[in-house]
Amino acid sequence: MTKNKALILDRDGTIIEDKNYAYKLEDLELLPGVIDGLKILQEEFIFFIVTNQSGIGRGYYTEEDFHEFNNHLVQVLKNENIDIIKTYFCPHLREDNCDCRKPKTKFIRGIINEFDVDIKESWMFGDHPSDIQFGINAGCKTVFLTTGHGGNHIADLKSLKLKPTIISNDFLSAVKELLNFK
Repeated sequence: MTKNKALILDRDGTIIEDKNYAYKLEDLELLPGVIDGLKILQEEFIFFIVTNQSGIGRGYYTEEDFHEFNNHLVQVLKNENIDIIKTYFCPHLREDNCDCRKPKTKFIRGIINEFDVDIKESWMFGDHPSDIQFGINAGCKTVFLTTGHGGNHIADLKSLKLKPTIISNDFLSAVKELLNFK
């Protein structure tokens, strides 16, 4: 039996506008090309969100606020016939040194085991070096988007010696490059 291929998505700055700790429904704004890009890939991949949400740990918003916002996002995508299978989130601060904050890979085990995913045939999309390190640590291919905070982190990729499989200025262009990747 063929295993599933996953598209693992960071949230803020990757598929939605990064509005610094977004949790209010009115702050939800999909980035250009996300709907079209996900529609192109949905026949080949199952979709997950993996997101660090330190705003919870900082007390800026609650887990309930996070779930309400994220469920709204998932519903907006569902209205476009795009299914997010599951969202994994870390509510901790970097200083907490938990095992769920990207680039640590706790959530990958759940994705692989629970959803029968071939991680080597899967992709991680993100706009932070920690997203790329997460994908590399997990064993999947990576897309670094210069959307969100990504444009500010190009030098960080080099200093950390991180080499994303693809670097792109927008989601849809990244999807097209992914389709041509051999």
